[in-house]
Amino acid sequence: MAEAVTTPAGIQTLLSRQQQAFNQAGTVSAATRKARIQQVIDLLVEHCDALADAMGADFGEGENGGRPRAFSIMNDILGSLGSLKHSRDHLEQWLQVDERTAFAPYDQLGGRAEVMHQPKGSVGIIGTWNAPLFTLFSPLACALAAGNRAILKPSEVAPRTAALVAELISAHFDPEVVGVAVGDADIGAAFAAAPFNHLVFTGSTAVGRKIMRAAADNLVPVTLELGGKSPVVIGASANLDDACRRLAIAKGTNGGQICICPDIVYVPADKLEGLVDGLKQQFRSLYPTVDDNPDLVAAINEPHLQRVESYLADAKGRGVRIESSHPEASGTSRKRPVRLVIDPPADSLIMQEEIFGAALVIKPYTALDNAIEDINSRERPLALYYFGTDQDEEQHVLTHTLSGGVTVNDLLMHAAMHEAPFGGVGGSGMGHYHGYEGFLEFSHARTVFRAPEYDPRGEWGMLPPHHDHFEAMMRAQVTRD
Repeated sequence: MAEAVTTPAGIQTLLSRQQQAFNQAGTVSAATRKARIQQVIDLLVEHCDALADAMGADFGEGENGGRPRAFSIMNDILGSLGSLKHSRDHLEQWLQVDERTAFAPYDQLGGRAEVMHQPKGSVGIIGTWNAPLFTLFSPLACALAAGNRAILKPSEVAPRTAALVAELISAHFDPEVVGVAVGDADIGAAFAAAPFNHLVFTGSTAVGRKIMRAAADNLVPVTLELGGKSPVVIGASANLDDACRRLAIAKGTNGGQICICPDIVYVPADKLEGLVDGLKQQFRSLYPTVDDNPDLVAAINEPHLQRVESYLADAKGRGVRIESSHPEASGTSRKRPVRLVIDPPADSLIMQEEIFGAALVIKPYTALDNAIEDINSRERPLALYYFGTDQDEEQHVLTHTLSGGVTVNDLLMHAAMHEAPFGGVGGSGMGHYHGYEGFLEFSHARTVFRAPEYDPRGEWGMLPPHHDHFEAMMRAQVTRD
């Protein structure tokens, strides 16, 4: 059994082996791709319980754990299986010949053209701790469907999960098809600097910039799934009770540690207090207690907990109003109630940094365009949400903002669509995975033109030596039609 690589030299050696194997094998068949995807599916199904236990332990020890097993199964294992099964079941359709029309007059002479979607080679996939399986296996589904090989780099912040992924991949896969690299930030830096044929990173915008700089030295194309301060716009026509319920569900999901979790809610000023009271009530109904609640997900570790707490302390020190869904936690766990930060100043930490935890900014507005202006003053978010039934207002929000994806009258849902691309824009990333767009992301679109046997260029006077009227012939074709 091959072991996971743990050194920069090991990454280079494994990558070289994968690329050599790729070149020797050439483009692999649909059957081979489906078999590789099925291997990953079988791994996840067979080791579901062990993987869920590892994720739970990474989020916290103790009687109530740090993350419910059922949530880990739903979010990471079922989420990954959905991506893998969709790719398995659709890849033959995606591999159909993409015929194109040859240019005139060669199209009339028998010329033919097509676009081949060929695998790129070896894809490096850097996962993150908040969804430690999904951020590895969902992009892997598309990479394998496209015919590539891959090396996974699990997050060192979830060490038990990373170790188990390394063990299972090493046991189930030839490392020349799918391998694993494990280690700390130094190994991550070496991984990002390796000459992959494509690189995928999920994580923060700040680290994403470093990843892109490292990849640039080898001209490696990148897919960056980042984050940002995803906004929610509560329209004047919104059902406030329903919006509060759905917001509470979203902020409770994974303890708010999701890249598309809402960070800022814009609400009409006359609905502010109704939103604050309703959101606290809805959160309490989902989670009656905090410290001892097995359904509530803890902050992944103490540094991440203290990061969020520092944002709240900064706001409190500025005199900002903060409302909590529950009395403050006892400190016996890393679980926290949702804290609502009402209208903090633009230069406060919680307005500058992605929260990624159990807190939410509430910003009242008197004119919708003021909310839109504030959204557009920051980098493009990974997600945007609108609540309301006014179609004109909805279109105004959608056409005057830009984000990775959108859910209307709910939250988080668009990311679960396997038939539609998931990805960011600007500060929230670039590129996509999921579905056909994910297949295209990890493929090279290679144009192939097949020339007809008959070549008329000499008869048309288009070859040297050119006659006196050649320029006039060319100039006559410069038209507006």
